Amino acid sequence: MSIQTLDTASAAPNRATEIVLLLVLATLWGGSYSFIKIGVETIPPLTLIAARTLIAGLILLAVIRWRGLRLPRDLVSWRRFFTQALLNSVVPFTLIAWAERSVDAGLASILNGTTPVFVFLISLALMPKRRPDWRKGLGVAAGVAGISLIVGVDAFSGLGSQAMPQLAIVAATVAYAFAALFGRHFTGMDPLLPAAGSMLTGTALLIPAALIVDRPWTLAPSQESVLALLALSVVSTALAFAIYFRLIRTLGSVGTTAVSYLRVPVGVAIGFVFLGERLQPTAWIGLALVVLGVLSMTLPERKSAAN
Repeated sequence: MSIQTLDTASAAPNRATEIVLLLVLATLWGGSYSFIKIGVETIPPLTLIAARTLIAGLILLAVIRWRGLRLPRDLVSWRRFFTQALLNSVVPFTLIAWAERSVDAGLASILNGTTPVFVFLISLALMPKRRPDWRKGLGVAAGVAGISLIVGVDAFSGLGSQAMPQLAIVAATVAYAFAALFGRHFTGMDPLLPAAGSMLTGTALLIPAALIVDRPWTLAPSQESVLALLALSVVSTALAFAIYFRLIRTLGSVGTTAVSYLRVPVGVAIGFVFLGERLQPTAWIGLALVVLGVLSMTLPERKSAAN
């Protein structure tokens, strides 16, 4: 299958449903940074991520069996699961967990919100003969501008003070971008299968490393960290990745990574509704730009965009 063929997203059965799922995914993943921040307070990053993938993988495997589905047995599929695990869980999960020992969850979310930029640029690099869809580019630019206005200049004040952890989050963001593009290899599968397959292969890599490095049997995690780990595994991983692989199939890679932009306004909305926080006037403009960006990035690609 050619790269150009892979880049064409499957037609969404109901576009409104897919946009709602994108909002749900933004909420599930938006909370993951806080869960990680609480978790790494008493659980080392490698052990936290190993447990995260193990719990999520087992939950997804149970759901697969309950639905009467079966994981593929061919070597090609499992090689793809392995690659997806490296790009979408093992590498980025570990880098972000390590970085959040010193970087605020909010700043981590902002840095990670640039995933669509990298997806767009990598897509252009992989397909130099393809004429870029200007609407996707507009969406990328509008989303970046919107995030900047929503979070304000003060939110970026910590940039540069801890260069290595911040670069680790950027590296994780690049890995997520490659994962979104590689995820189109699974468009013919039920979304639960690549979600479970990548989690299980990731677990096979992480568990031995955690046993050797952290010796988790010697740890004494707090109740808060354990609860954060459970929420991270069940809500922000198992459920989120099942939705993620569905959206890769229906909205495409660039459209699905628009969720990165939505994480910030979702967090602002939670604070507005539940904490009584008020938005600055520029934040409302930023929110409008994010909505414009997401709509642009989730539009079906025009056939004329390919040579």
